[in-house]
Amino acid sequence: MAGHLKFNERINVTKPKLPSMEAYLAKIQKIWDNNWLTNNGPLHEEFKEALTGYLQTNHHLELFVNGHSALELALKSLDLSGEVITTPFTFASTVQAILNTGLKPVFCDIEPHTYNIDTNQIERLITDKTSAIVAVHVYGNPCDVYEIEKIAEKYNLKVIYDAAHAFGVSLNGRSIAEFGDISMFSMHATKVFHSIEGGLLVFRDPAIGKKLNAMKNFGIAAEDSIDYPGVNAKMNEFQAAMGLVNLQTIDEDILARKKVYAAYRKYLAKLSSITILNEMDGVSHSYSYFPVLFNSKEIRDYVFNEAKKYNLYTRKYFYPLCNEFKFCQYPKGETPTALSVSERMLALPMYAELHESSVDQICKIMMKLMDDYNSKLSSLTGSLK
Repeated sequence: MAGHLKFNERINVTKPKLPSMEAYLAKIQKIWDNNWLTNNGPLHEEFKEALTGYLQTNHHLELFVNGHSALELALKSLDLSGEVITTPFTFASTVQAILNTGLKPVFCDIEPHTYNIDTNQIERLITDKTSAIVAVHVYGNPCDVYEIEKIAEKYNLKVIYDAAHAFGVSLNGRSIAEFGDISMFSMHATKVFHSIEGGLLVFRDPAIGKKLNAMKNFGIAAEDSIDYPGVNAKMNEFQAAMGLVNLQTIDEDILARKKVYAAYRKYLAKLSSITILNEMDGVSHSYSYFPVLFNSKEIRDYVFNEAKKYNLYTRKYFYPLCNEFKFCQYPKGETPTALSVSERMLALPMYAELHESSVDQICKIMMKLMDDYNSKLSSLTGSLK
């Protein structure tokens, strides 16, 4: 069946980065020393300062228990109403945050080569009800932020970036966190950089900071003042400790991911039946994912299913499209490029600890499965003649 190519252990599409236990224990010792577990503790504040330095931003930061809560509160903090233009090619959280804040998502198709929102199609979707653009840096590759900024200024729209995949990314020497009114970064365990769970908002307007800090703490603005309808979305000290320790090695982790990316490109270079997402000019990447686009949905699904027999677990990322969810009720077929990409995309394993020998083995499994599929297809075609 799988033969010599089968992995001895399961290979997942992502693998959480764990620092040394000694380093983490040394950091969380301070929690016992302070007897402070949550509510903007000392490690929380240290983490905020460290992130500001690492991201090289002059904007303002707030931390949250997870990225989804951060995105919801970002939308609420801007007092938006009506419609927001977004992409259907994203994780469900993006659209769920929009819906959960009482806004209507209006879906714009994507660019065929970057998989980001197609800025050439945004303006035709703008109405008198449009209040914002929620764009996603898909797989960590920056959107056309300069064109989005022009459109937003022309129509007086807010811009929120879902930068869940883009931690550590810069564009033309400028941190990706500097663009838009607010950027949300996920620090979930499967991301390039994580704090177990965690969310980060970077924003221009300092007045939003006080509001966000209150909204993530039940709306409490002062000891005797509850000024907003809020939630409990505070980051705790254990999360902050993990983030602080992981931040010490993030540059090494990104460099290791870059080597994995290069290995994939080397081993898959001769395959004309897939498309690899290229690095973008002027971008310092963090190599969040390694997506490959197949020629058809049928071969993508075959590889996805059969790879499990080799202990290789890939991911249909993103599938299905957000505008195909039952609760979105969006007219089918209005984002054809996104639909085509969604049905043919597969994310391969990508993490810092992935050895080149494992990448070689993954690629050999991929090539074998595609050969198997083509042989089956040829046999079927021949039998029908």
